[in-house]
Amino acid sequence: MTLVNQRMISMMNKTLRTVLITLFSFGLYFLVDGAYFYDFRSWLYGITGQLGISHIIVYSMVGIPVFLGTALLHPRKFLDSLGLSKSILTAVSFSLLCTLPMFIGFALLFEINTEFSLDRILITVLAAAFFEELYFRGFLFGQIYRYTSWGFFPSVLVGALLFGLIHLYQGTGPYELIGIFLIAFLGGILYAWSYVEWNYNLWVPIFLHLLMNLSWGMFSVADNALGGTYANIFRGITILLIIGLTIGYKLKKRESVIINKRTLLKKSSHNRYK
Repeated sequence: MTLVNQRMISMMNKTLRTVLITLFSFGLYFLVDGAYFYDFRSWLYGITGQLGISHIIVYSMVGIPVFLGTALLHPRKFLDSLGLSKSILTAVSFSLLCTLPMFIGFALLFEINTEFSLDRILITVLAAAFFEELYFRGFLFGQIYRYTSWGFFPSVLVGALLFGLIHLYQGTGPYELIGIFLIAFLGGILYAWSYVEWNYNLWVPIFLHLLMNLSWGMFSVADNALGGTYANIFRGITILLIIGLTIGYKLKKRESVIINKRTLLKKSSHNRYK
């Protein structure tokens, strides 16, 4: 057997192992979350009297399969493999700049949401942004895209579909459900893209997600993620800024975008294991 064949077999084995562990660990988390999350949160809330804190604790605990899967795959670089070892300051600065139009536009057009309590901030802003990005982008998408030969599209598809589906509870009629699904689905792809292009800094999608949710909740924008015309105009400006400023930053540093036609479906060996 030639050295080239040995390397190909080794890469195939590593890809298969990574994909299987990632999908199994995430699937176990997803099942536990769906089956026990709210029952466990209600039980803990009865003890603590703190709904938001109970939500965060349970969200951490149902993610144990994800943490074990990460430790199994990367015992010596746990945080780095999830994208949590990169600069928080860079992520905060970039995210604030990109989401500023949403805060300004919503402040001009909508009233302050007087029902935006501390519990809602903890649940819909802090917990949603951190844990959804950690489990969906840092783990499910990140492990497969970073450490296998799979390209961006096959790596992101499952997570983006699930991300869209878990937000359907916000809708009622068919058109509303379709709209909410598409927004969450495309949002999952955008967050994954920003994670990769900012050199696997998970804090970037975490703070983008956090600040977009915060602006949406602070003001009486809409009852769900779909929103109306004016809300989506300012959300669209934020999305354009995320894409445009990211590409502009990479051009300024004379860096190529990581996700391109060569990495969209399958990566070559020199594009793996970053």
